[in-house]
Amino acid sequence: MSPETVQENTTQEIEVGRDEANFPLSSADLIFDDGEPLESYRHRIAMNVLIDSLEEAWSGRKDFFTGGNMFLYYDPAQARNRNFRGPDFLAVLNVDKTKIRKGWVVWEENNRYPDIIVELTSPSTAEVDKTTKKEIYCRIFKTREYFIFDPYEPNSLQGWRLNQNLDYEDLIPNEQGWLWSSVLGMWLGTWSGIVKEPAIWLRFYDRWGNLQLLPDEAARLQVAQERQIFGQERQRAEQEQQKAEQQRQRAEQQQQRADILAAQLRTLGIESQI
Repeated sequence: MSPETVQENTTQEIEVGRDEANFPLSSADLIFDDGEPLESYRHRIAMNVLIDSLEEAWSGRKDFFTGGNMFLYYDPAQARNRNFRGPDFLAVLNVDKTKIRKGWVVWEENNRYPDIIVELTSPSTAEVDKTTKKEIYCRIFKTREYFIFDPYEPNSLQGWRLNQNLDYEDLIPNEQGWLWSSVLGMWLGTWSGIVKEPAIWLRFYDRWGNLQLLPDEAARLQVAQERQIFGQERQRAEQEQQKAEQQRQRAEQQQQRADILAAQLRTLGIESQI
């Protein structure tokens, strides 16, 4: 959807918002694919980096949902007007992860909205992301944290947190330029490396500053650790084998000395007691 179309529907969306009394539409009545691609291939990778790394970090949990570039329905008027919302990254906490979903339909989720949203912005969407969407996410969704980042602009990370007055206030970056997400208990910060292509990516870090790995990174790390453990075990086995060989050689040498001594005693007519 173009920024102009989004702007035209903003006032109507905010007026409808959470107070819609009835939600007659079900998932079967809704569409979940408009065929519109993300801004660029890099935007697609950047979205998957966030989704996959959160899935990996919380792989043992079943109490959250995360997705991206998927339709989010929050009132029938918005659904019927096909004025779709599709955050590039969202996460909802304390929900059943195992439930099968094509998108996020608020009235089928106990009126739960995303707890955190990240928009992967661009020059053509930056103004809408910073104004229209920000207002909707604040006033209607009451999403606790909202971040924007342009995958082609390493210094573009911005974030806001909902305060006690239900307004967004700026998040202050640390010395590295990272922003703290109290929702996830993680930092959002940039990372330079290759994920399908070399770039500076938006990544999650734990509270101690350790990078939250993607599934393939975690798999490679596990293989490396297993190889290291195998190498250490093999080295210990070789050392034990060397010790056993040294003990065997010492025993043979002692036996040889005993045999020589017994032979010398026999020449003197003395029966050895060895």
